[in-house]
Amino acid sequence: MTIMTPPAHSDPRRPSRTPVEEPLRFVGLRVGVVGLGIEGIDIVRFLHEEGAAEIVVSERKLIDELSDQIRALNGIPFAVEAGGNDPGLAERVDVLFVSQGVPDDLPLLAAARAASVPITAMMRLFLKRCPAPVIGISGSAGKTTVTSLVGAMFEAGERPVFVGGNIGRGLLSALDVIRPDTTVVLEISHTQLVRTDRSPQLAAVLNVTPNHLDQFDWDAYVNLKRRLLRYQQTGDMVVLPSDEPIAAGFDIDTPATLYRFGVGPFDGPGATVVDGQIVWRDGVEMIVCPVDAIPLPGAHNRDNVLAAVAIAGAAGLPVGAMATAILNFQGVAHRLETIAEIDGVRFVDDSIATTPERTVAALRAIDGPIVLLLGGREKRLPLQPLLEVAQGRLRAVIGFGEAGALFTEAFRKQAAPPRVVQQDDLAAALETAREIAQPGDTVLLSPAGASFDAYPNFAARGDHFRSLVRGEEPADGTR
Repeated sequence: MTIMTPPAHSDPRRPSRTPVEEPLRFVGLRVGVVGLGIEGIDIVRFLHEEGAAEIVVSERKLIDELSDQIRALNGIPFAVEAGGNDPGLAERVDVLFVSQGVPDDLPLLAAARAASVPITAMMRLFLKRCPAPVIGISGSAGKTTVTSLVGAMFEAGERPVFVGGNIGRGLLSALDVIRPDTTVVLEISHTQLVRTDRSPQLAAVLNVTPNHLDQFDWDAYVNLKRRLLRYQQTGDMVVLPSDEPIAAGFDIDTPATLYRFGVGPFDGPGATVVDGQIVWRDGVEMIVCPVDAIPLPGAHNRDNVLAAVAIAGAAGLPVGAMATAILNFQGVAHRLETIAEIDGVRFVDDSIATTPERTVAALRAIDGPIVLLLGGREKRLPLQPLLEVAQGRLRAVIGFGEAGALFTEAFRKQAAPPRVVQQDDLAAALETAREIAQPGDTVLLSPAGASFDAYPNFAARGDHFRSLVRGEEPADGTR
């Protein structure tokens, strides 16, 4: 690994070469990679295996902030330009890979377009090169749970499956192990759809509700979700909700065969609830399992199960495999995950709840008094629904991190506010929660904000919470 400082003034003279279309193979090419997160690491590994002649990573973070990422790529030759995204990189590479979340108006991308340098992304290339059928699952909420559950249904049906995407597993480096008889089940975020130009053979949009309004306006966000279906063809399949008004109308965007899920009435095949039973319906009704047997709490998890059944049914899985997976499914990490019970107080990690809407779902799923930890980076989303659902449910609310003061101030303005405390960080917030909580209470980390003020992702935030609760590191966060 070579550390490079972005030049103050780049040489405008482009090395002589013949312009190329976006490549499918990268042997002998000079490749720039923008961003060194989970996707960036996967891209560098993939390019090395492909035989790229040169790999240059462009990162806005300083080199000292990239030690974990660089360690993960030990033994792979690549260069890092840290501390900025130099537009001049476009003059020195044959193609540019862009990680999800990188804004499209970044000057480096503008320079690449001006120089006719092809721009690509992990999801874009994966969908082109994947040799197996792909199920793509997106939505504002629930997609991690649904993706994991669909994967479990394939495993219960003894069907070869690969589960990945935004769920935290790299894609490009897995291309060599995915066989044509495998089914690929992907969680796909809206940011992974920015640079895609094809759709999965089976696409599912679970819901579209306000989210990420700190990055996109509402129309742009909705249109990104629609993009999952935009390139479908006749013979493909699409799964959409019956009860959620925005995503329900996406059927006009695709010629694919339509399947629905939801408790509201709908025509045609899909998954619904009949007399307290989860039912798969495609010409005939087949009972999957009782709603009361779903091990995950909350109405939102009933909807997640319905979505998974509709997807699995459209893919041809038997109801027995669906039932087995549902009844044995324990959820995903950082989604209403009980970490410990200490002195009669339950500690629950819901770090994946990065919007007020998801925190509302968590509050509705938990009985008894709650000490709620809110914070992180806010997304400019409305707080009123959270304030209304929280009324009478909270023993206390503790704010932390960048948005902590915004959340606590909103609660202080209520007519009958719970106890409200502001702390600097998660460790201090948890210590305060321990002091306040009483036997029978739940200390709930359901932050309603993104993790990026202090952590690389929600999983790292949840892992830190787990370590603090279990006493695996000091309360001040030092190691």
